[in-house]
Amino acid sequence: MAKFGYFLSCEEHSPKDLVRQARLAEEAGFEALWISDHYHPWLDEQGQSPFVWSVIGALSQVTSLPITTAVTCPLVRTPPAIVAQAAATSAVLTDGRFVLGVGTGEALNEHIVESRWPPAEERQEMLEEAVEVMRELWTGRLVSHHGRYYNVDTARLYTLPDEPPPIYMSGFGDKAATLAGRIADGFVCTMPDRDLLETFRSAGGEGKPAQGGLKVCWGRDVASARKTAHRLWPNEQLPGEAAQLLPLPRHFEELSQVVTEEMIEENLPCGPDPERHIQAVREYVDAGYDEVYVNQIGPDQEEFFSFYAEQVLPELT
Repeated sequence: MAKFGYFLSCEEHSPKDLVRQARLAEEAGFEALWISDHYHPWLDEQGQSPFVWSVIGALSQVTSLPITTAVTCPLVRTPPAIVAQAAATSAVLTDGRFVLGVGTGEALNEHIVESRWPPAEERQEMLEEAVEVMRELWTGRLVSHHGRYYNVDTARLYTLPDEPPPIYMSGFGDKAATLAGRIADGFVCTMPDRDLLETFRSAGGEGKPAQGGLKVCWGRDVASARKTAHRLWPNEQLPGEAAQLLPLPRHFEELSQVVTEEMIEENLPCGPDPERHIQAVREYVDAGYDEVYVNQIGPDQEEFFSFYAEQVLPELT
């Protein structure tokens, strides 16, 4: 049976609000947490972007739910040796309930320390080496690594969990899904794409967990929910590689002007109809995902959790 979790949005909420939402999610019956890892929000309107590792430390003390980063980029802004330490500490704090979700990232977050943004194929090569470095450090041995992209000089991690945290990899195309099947312990995606999941499994991911995630906007009526989603997350409807290539929130704001409220309503559940929410979540289950994470857009968090606890999760479980 699929597991249903809540997706904490660091782009939209303050650290204290994220901690409060995690408690509400557990009380509502959600079984796990995703949390985004950003330096910038996608849009200035979203308004937040706390340091994810500090938030995870706080979450570990107020909830018993498993936590997955969705996703961390261990390539440029935060090199793999530092991500390895952060992930190991998170796994210790959560008593082994931490999964390191990784991906090849976005210029939006990574360009802050390096203006050159590598092409996708190069970033996939970097990610493969980064995963190798992190797993080597999680052995607890003294590590020196001199590779194509990363150098690590006599580094050793002293604070380690009993078992290394699993690494799940995000994939939005066949090449990424194939790499994930080969090197990762699980798969992460924000599309209910059965073919992409099959690519992952046929490349070595058979039997490995797959996590999917989506956004919704509960509201007392469809019109107000649609307006909230359009104000805060129009960038969700931008096609192609723009999300990986644009460096600043204002660029996403400019491009998002082509997104209409009708496009929002067509592509994500808006409003109070439980069937619309249930159907959207079940698309991931029907595609073969083992875990599905839902994010509520906007400020109506308490009402959302009550709605899901009473009308959505019981139908799904």
